[in-house]
Amino acid sequence: GRAMIHARRRSSGFTLIEVLLATVLLAAGLALGFATVRAAGASAQRGEAIAERNERIRAVSEFLRRRIGGMQGLVFELDPESGESRRFAGEAESMRFVADLPDYLGRGGPHLHALGVARDGDGFALQVDFRMVLAGETIEGSRARPPEPLADGLRSVEFAYRGPGKDGKPAPWLYEWEHPEALPAQVRVRIVDAQGAWPDLVVAPPAAGSYGVPPEAGP
Repeated sequence: GRAMIHARRRSSGFTLIEVLLATVLLAAGLALGFATVRAAGASAQRGEAIAERNERIRAVSEFLRRRIGGMQGLVFELDPESGESRRFAGEAESMRFVADLPDYLGRGGPHLHALGVARDGDGFALQVDFRMVLAGETIEGSRARPPEPLADGLRSVEFAYRGPGKDGKPAPWLYEWEHPEALPAQVRVRIVDAQGAWPDLVVAPPAAGSYGVPPEAGP
């Protein structure tokens, strides 16, 4: 009789222990599921962030490569100290030269390209400014568009320059170009953002041979 009563009770529902066990298993399954979803979401976000950063590096590097590679060696001002014609000016955080402005940025034609580093909150921004050049002078008030950042949120931006070298050996990199009348044989741009260093960009302006540093004046 007792056995039959016990069997009826078991067949009529779950025991408290069974309910608790099922609840624990359900909670564990839900936690595992949520953890999997969060991990998948975080992985997708990381992938999107990496892809976005790579695209930014590619776009900025290509823009700089085309602009620096297109410098023409045209005079844009007279050097205030020597009175020499200035075709290129370069320091560690700024660079100026003349190249044709792309049609999508304005009316085209020779424009002074002024690249510089500006404060951007706790970091830095790489900015570019364009002004028209006419008869060896930069026309003030002729900005093709307001100065704008090419890239922001950067840890550092550094420009370096070197001449043709001597005796078959490359010249050292300089952080200040000392020959305003000539174009450097190579320009290097180094950029670091919060995720790390970008690949070095090294560009050899094709016009450098026409407006190069005389061998006796090389670094």
